[in-house]
Amino acid sequence: MGSEARYRRILVKLSGEALMGSQPFGIDPAVVRTIAGELVKVVELGVQVASVVGGGNIIRGVSAHEQGIDRITGDSMGMLATVINALALSSALEQQGVTTRVQTAIDMHQVAEPFIRRRAMRHLEKGRLVIFAAGTGNPFFTTDSAAALRANEIHAEVLMKATKVDGVFTADPMTDASAELMPRLSYREVLARGLKVMDAAAVSLCMESDIPVQIFNIHNEGALKRIVQGEDVGSLIAPEVSS
Repeated sequence: MGSEARYRRILVKLSGEALMGSQPFGIDPAVVRTIAGELVKVVELGVQVASVVGGGNIIRGVSAHEQGIDRITGDSMGMLATVINALALSSALEQQGVTTRVQTAIDMHQVAEPFIRRRAMRHLEKGRLVIFAAGTGNPFFTTDSAAALRANEIHAEVLMKATKVDGVFTADPMTDASAELMPRLSYREVLARGLKVMDAAAVSLCMESDIPVQIFNIHNEGALKRIVQGEDVGSLIAPEVSS
């Protein structure tokens, strides 16, 4: 591993919306290539990288349910959407010279490997970037929860949540010019204040296992690499600092 890296193994959570760029839905190949490039920079440091990808750019289970589709069916459709995104990201990474493996929580052997924890860890040890798709394989769980679960299972040192904003703010920075970035929060603070950075189940799981969560803007070039190299970028959700 590169001596300049703070972490040995990380998990990056990407939202499906991050892949669609300025489009109203779907995948923007140029944006996917750019995001892949950000991951490549970290792989080149010798860091073991895994990723969980959402599916909201194609369909969201909750939204489908609101439109009349059975919730469990809608969630299943959302899980399949994450597989499409994972394959797109895998292709972009492979084109930039990084070997990948896509593992799914729903068996579909013709397009991806099934999720097998020990196999995933072996891939990471061999320098392959592993993309986890299909969420947890169960309805009613978000891809944030899937990211927290997989981070625990592979013993990731940090969960990096890539967003469209620079971190966690005191208010919505899109609508409130006085909103201030909060560089560090505790898990309990996030839960008590109902901050919508991740769902409560995901935050609770990370709190239970002391896995820090770094919130950052994936569209800021080099931000992910700078975090891995030890720079304070975005917002860190971690255990409370003892006085």
